[in-house]
Amino acid sequence: MVVRSLTQAEAEERASLLTVERYDIGVDLTDLPSGPLVRCESTITFACRRPGAESFVDCAADVESATLNGVALPPAVDGRIALTGLAGHNVLTVVSVRTDTTDGDGVHKAVDPGDGQVYVWTDFTPDYARYVWACFDQPDLKAPYVFTVTAPRDWLVLSNSGDPKVEDVGTARRWTFPATPPLSTYNTVINAGPYYEIRRSGAGHDLGLFARQSLASILERDADELFTLTTQGLEFFTDVFGMPFPQHKYDQVFAPDFAGAMENFGCVTWMDLFLRRSTPTRAEWDIFSRYLLHELAHMWFGNIVTMRWWDDVWLNEAFAEFASNWAAVRATSYTDAWTAHLAGEKLKAYLVDQGPTTHPIRQPVPDVAAAMATFDAITYPKGASVLQQLMTYIGEAEFSAGLTNYFAKHAWRNTTLQDLIEALAETSGRDLDEWRAGWLETAGTDRLTLEHDGDTSVLVAEGPGGPPRPQVLAVGAYRRQGDYLEREALVKVELTGERTRLELPAGADLYLVNDEDLTFASTRPDATTRDAFFENAARLPTAISRAVATTTAWDMLINGEATAAEAVRCLTGVLAVETSESVIEPYLNLAADAAELWSPSAERGVLARAVAATCRSLAGATDANVAGARVNGLGEAGSSVDGSRVAGARKAALRGLARTAADLDDVAWLQAEAGDDLDLQWRALVRKAQLGLEIATEAQALLDRDPDPDAWISRLQVQAATPDPAEKMAAWQTLVTERAVPIGSMHLVATSFWSAGQEELLRPYAEAYLDLVPNLSGSGMMVAMAFTRSLFPLFAVDLAYVQRAEALASEADPVVRSNLLERADRTRRMLRSRG
Repeated sequence: MVVRSLTQAEAEERASLLTVERYDIGVDLTDLPSGPLVRCESTITFACRRPGAESFVDCAADVESATLNGVALPPAVDGRIALTGLAGHNVLTVVSVRTDTTDGDGVHKAVDPGDGQVYVWTDFTPDYARYVWACFDQPDLKAPYVFTVTAPRDWLVLSNSGDPKVEDVGTARRWTFPATPPLSTYNTVINAGPYYEIRRSGAGHDLGLFARQSLASILERDADELFTLTTQGLEFFTDVFGMPFPQHKYDQVFAPDFAGAMENFGCVTWMDLFLRRSTPTRAEWDIFSRYLLHELAHMWFGNIVTMRWWDDVWLNEAFAEFASNWAAVRATSYTDAWTAHLAGEKLKAYLVDQGPTTHPIRQPVPDVAAAMATFDAITYPKGASVLQQLMTYIGEAEFSAGLTNYFAKHAWRNTTLQDLIEALAETSGRDLDEWRAGWLETAGTDRLTLEHDGDTSVLVAEGPGGPPRPQVLAVGAYRRQGDYLEREALVKVELTGERTRLELPAGADLYLVNDEDLTFASTRPDATTRDAFFENAARLPTAISRAVATTTAWDMLINGEATAAEAVRCLTGVLAVETSESVIEPYLNLAADAAELWSPSAERGVLARAVAATCRSLAGATDANVAGARVNGLGEAGSSVDGSRVAGARKAALRGLARTAADLDDVAWLQAEAGDDLDLQWRALVRKAQLGLEIATEAQALLDRDPDPDAWISRLQVQAATPDPAEKMAAWQTLVTERAVPIGSMHLVATSFWSAGQEELLRPYAEAYLDLVPNLSGSGMMVAMAFTRSLFPLFAVDLAYVQRAEALASEADPVVRSNLLERADRTRRMLRSRG
């Protein structure tokens, strides 16, 4: 079936014509234990403002029958059923069947490989509800939903509203849920299966956690922290948004085969890879705390108040991303959230915003297909950073008051950018039109540099193609005190032009532009301190100041203004002194990336050994040759680190060593240190395979003793890393031809597949990737994103290859095109850095 993408013009016309009063959705899941079918009966009660007019309802499932006011309707065409002769008040009933619940959109049946249990989940972003039942699939036709679900008797069924009525029906069980508040189609959900359940009370709410039975022990391990974070988030958002979450139940479901997370009202769905099979590191908890708070913030931004059309998707995603960091710092133990944001997601945003796919945070979205391409690093981390700048610009109290007014005025309705700007302008007393035009409607990154003329310091600011945006930022001046830098002055300034004079002390050893990370801008050290900048980053006194410095170094690397060796020197130096466990693992990943992906081949081994030495030092190695390693003039590659100070970073360091171990001795040491940590043992085997060592017997033994139901994916990573033609072919077959790997795990396997030093083996697969790309268009948002991004070759390519990939992008759909161009741009920059 060809399924047409809804255009904005069509959505506006339908919204002007119709008012949806309610949905009554009957769903039959009883075929799923042995078959693929999901049967639905959708009854939609709606009004028409112009009786006699015509419209259409969306339904891309197989339609068995459809009636409007008792009159049979013609078959669906292109995923739409025509509605003619509408009355003032209408009742539409459509019976449909979804036959593809393995690879299709909207609903998915997952089979646990460990015990054979079946689970099912729905995911309707952005317009996939129509693949399961008939609906008016656009965000601004909100309505209450009443779900009645028939499922196998031993299953739990979860939906948006809690406290269903449950009754036995023959060998099955029927779950009838209370009506939801008015929701957009994409905010609704059904999750079902023999889930393991844990419940607690928190913030006056009934909180639930669910996972498949084979992960029950993992859920129990993490439950206390998950409930604590959820409670803290509910309390914080109730306070700063001036509105409590309006439902007693709030459930979170960890589902197999799911990708990412989805903020369904009252019932969030997570990929169950978030339930780490090995005890999570601090960095992993830091990331997950922000993801959890992000989805919770969506209950307000996205569900209670929803954007009118997809051109304002940033009202959902940027705000949820911003609010998650805000809440983490203010209400949880993860007080380095903004620092971790800078060291991770914000770095990605800087890369994308300076590349060919940059776009304004708010941009025209002609149809839903184009909307799918906007779920990116511009909308999420750049959007969050820009909102942090806005709160800095107008003040936190004024910002919170504006949000309180916004939710009070627009609850259960749809809004646009202007609605939010008006609320914030009113409480702050500031005209935000210039701010909105500069930050939300203009693409690209500002560049900030510092110039000195005698005792005078001037901040030079350039906007993308013009003057800088209105913004508030800080510049710090630091002077050397023994082995460290001490901040001598911090000047906060509101930019009003291209050159701003600053009262800074002269002759400082380091001037840090965007100190405290208050804005979103590319910064550079002043010319006089540039060369010392990479060493001085480690001497800065706070985690956020060091993060600003390392971000500057990384931005210089991706723009060809610093070498991979300089980036490694900066990162390993910072790692030797870093006190924030939230950023140690991200820094180790960046250092390994710089050594492996961005360095010339002649320097790759040297830089990898420098990172490996740092990892061993962080992990508590006592080998004197490791503790004071100096590698080819790079400075201290891994100076001795106080083990007690970073005890929690040990696992992160061992993971870093698994990426950079230079020889069998390193791997053997790693395996001994890993002990019973099976995740580390798998990582060590991947490295062992990359080094060309025989691992088949060892891998099978590890697979036999690993209780993780998804351990086969870890075994596949080892196979993918093995420099053997037959092993590469088998891994490609599983990953690409059979598409057997869950989307959330694809990047892990693909990263092992594209291993450095295996170029001759990999060249045929680089060509196979280009052959694959045209077939990804129309394959669904998450599939297209995962395959395009994860499988783009990291090695065995040259500039001509990148140009061929870019040429393919012109023929692809928006999701494939944007992700393909992003990857091509990143690879082009890597090739330049490799020389």
